[in-house]
Formats: sequence, structure tokens, C-alpha cells
Amino acid sequence: MNINKEDLLHRFMNYVTIDTQSDPTSNTTPSTEKQWNLANLLKTELEEMGMQEVSIDENAYVMATLPATTSKKVPVIGFVSHFDTTPDFTGTNVQPQIHRNYDGGDILLNKEKNIVLSSSYFEELSSYKGQTIITTDGTTLLGADDKAGITEIMEAMKYLLAHPEIEHGKIRICFTPDEEIGRGAHKFDVKKFAAEWAYTMDGSTIGELEYENFNAAGAEVKITGKIVHPGYAKGKMINSMYIANEFIRSLPADEVPEKTEGREGFFHLTEMKGEVDETQLSYIIRDHDKAKFEERKSFLQSLKDDFNAKYGEHTIQIEIKDQYYNMREKVEPMMHIVDLAEEAMKSLDIQPLIKPIRGGTDGSQLSYMGLPCPNIFAGGHNFHGRFEYVPLESMVKATQVIVRLAELTAQKLGK
Repeated sequence: MNINKEDLLHRFMNYVTIDTQSDPTSNTTPSTEKQWNLANLLKTELEEMGMQEVSIDENAYVMATLPATTSKKVPVIGFVSHFDTTPDFTGTNVQPQIHRNYDGGDILLNKEKNIVLSSSYFEELSSYKGQTIITTDGTTLLGADDKAGITEIMEAMKYLLAHPEIEHGKIRICFTPDEEIGRGAHKFDVKKFAAEWAYTMDGSTIGELEYENFNAAGAEVKITGKIVHPGYAKGKMINSMYIANEFIRSLPADEVPEKTEGREGFFHLTEMKGEVDETQLSYIIRDHDKAKFEERKSFLQSLKDDFNAKYGEHTIQIEIKDQYYNMREKVEPMMHIVDLAEEAMKSLDIQPLIKPIRGGTDGSQLSYMGLPCPNIFAGGHNFHGRFEYVPLESMVKATQVIVRLAELTAQKLGK
């Protein structure tokens, strides 16, 4: 299967230079106007490519159809990626750099600012010796999450259109906004998409295949103090920032992202804003196990009650909102869709890495909306920061997996 590396690279480089950062403080969909720039470009490219039923709705969801090349009755499958990038780190003025025939050592991203992608700190980097590595100049993220996935889907559709001799059923694709702020599936029209199942191309390392993810919630903690003149404060002032510090230290110190792995859950303090009179803490709560997830939420509520008993009623208020759930519950009854992806990888000499996602994808929400949706690698590393990179060869392999999945679905399930 000869996927054109340079065409894929050119497409990816074009996409990552378009700023599509999402904004969690916005109430619109998409959350930023600039996401329309890539959405509209994708619609145009799909039409020019020859895809059918190309559409873009009022919320910037882009959908298209690759018609079947067989008269067999084959399940309609789909592929999904998101075009927004995270608000965690700037995606403005991305300057992608291509490092061909990587030598296995450190990569100097920015000589002027002495920003280095270290092969000793990021140990997996050296495993790509001899390949082509794409980075930024160290001042922005790259956007491989998930413009690598979009590129791979586009190149796979282009390849299948150019090779009608490959037998496959009808394939649907969708590109979504606002995944990085947890809203990528909120206005996804599953009925319109009309696939029996789909795959998100939103994983990391080559070979990743995931069908379970965190249960997720967000918690907003408001701590109210009392401000008086510091010269007359004895017995009267209540400094909300001190209470916030005590609250933070009351959570398990080892149950944070930087000290957990695998299926271990955590509390993650993502933002803190404070003055004497009021402090606000933002947390995300994560656990693969549903019972432990519920226990984590209950623990925060019990902490609130303890602090209010100590410092006074309504000192602490907590609002907890569930965000998404573990898709394993919805995918396991259809494990053949994971098996197909595993077989596709093995047929391409890719060692499948089946493991839980320490995060979420559009697929986690879509699975609960009636579209079971495991996650497949897109190839990138170190998402959401200046050290993000992607090997070109991993993107080629991901593109091949899409093509092979289309073919295998027809071969195994066509009637």
C-alpha cells in the first residue's frame, strides 16, 4: 500500500499552520470563530477530492461519504477526528519544522531561546531514529492532536478514491470542533452520520488501540472569606486563600496526574484564582472505575461539609458536573470492532498496544450516543505543549490502518 509520504506531509503542514485553538469560556459552537477557517477548507478539499454527501452544519461539523465499491451488504463504518487544538498552550503562528533522517539524539527546536527536545527526558523519541520528525520552533504546540488524525483520514479517503479495486462498504467521516474543551460530541448528529460504529483517529504512539477511558467530571470550588482592614483584622478576617491551601492539602497527595498511571485515577487542580475575600479552584476528576469515580465526587462533597463545619456555613461551595464516561461499557458488547482494528494493524506489521486512555476522546461521548467508537493512534507525542512532535512514518502507518480497516470490514462482514 503506497501512501505518498510527501503529499501527506504537505497536507499536515498546511493544517497545523491554521490556528484553531478552542476556548472553554465561550458559549458558542464552535467556541472560536477561527475554527471555521479549517472547517471550511476541509469541506472544499473533500468536494474537490470527489467525496459525496459533503456537508458542514451551523456548528462547523464537517461530514462526507465515501461510496461503497462492492454490492455486498457491508456495515457502514466511520472515522472521526477533531480540528480544534487545546487552549492549554498557544497554537498561534505555528512554525512546523521537518527533521529528516533523525539521528536519535536531542533536537534543537529554537537556537535563539535554547529550546531543546531532549531524547533523554522524552525517552521514546530516540526509537524513531532514521525517520522524519515534525516539530515546532518550541514556542507553540504543533497541533498533531488532532490534525494528524484529520490528515490521515483525508489521505486514506484520497487513496481509496484512487483505488476503486479495493473492496469496501460505505464509509462516513466527520471532523468536529471543540473536542479539547470536552464538547466535540455535544452537537454531533449521530442519526445523520448513520454509521454502525466508528473509530476516532486521536491516539498517540504507533499501535495504540483503546476502547476504555476515564470517567470524567469537573469541579468548581468557591471559597468565601471575609476581608477587613489588616490593621483591625484580629478575630475578624478570614483569608479565603489560606482555606484554599488547606483544602488542596486535604486531597490525597499521590492521587494527581504526575504520580499516577494506567487505570489509576486522580484529582487535578487546573486553575486557581484568589483574593482574601474569595478564591476559586477548578478541578478535573478522573477514574476508569465507575464506583471509584463516584467515591471521588463524594469525597469532595464530604470535604466541603467538613470545612463548612469548621469555618462556617457556606464557606465552601462546590459544583460538580459529569463530563463523559468510560466507553468500555458500550464497546465491549461489540468487541469485533476492536478485533478488526487489531487485525488491521497486525496485517501491516504494527504491534497493537491495547490499553486504557488516560483521557477522553469524542468517541467516549459518541459511544454513549449510540455510536460505539474505539480510538486508534494518530502518531503524535507530547500533546498540549511546546515539545509536541509526530513521526511522519507513524502518520503513514495510521493512514494505512484506515484503508486496511475499510477493506477488512468488507471481507469479514460483507454478505
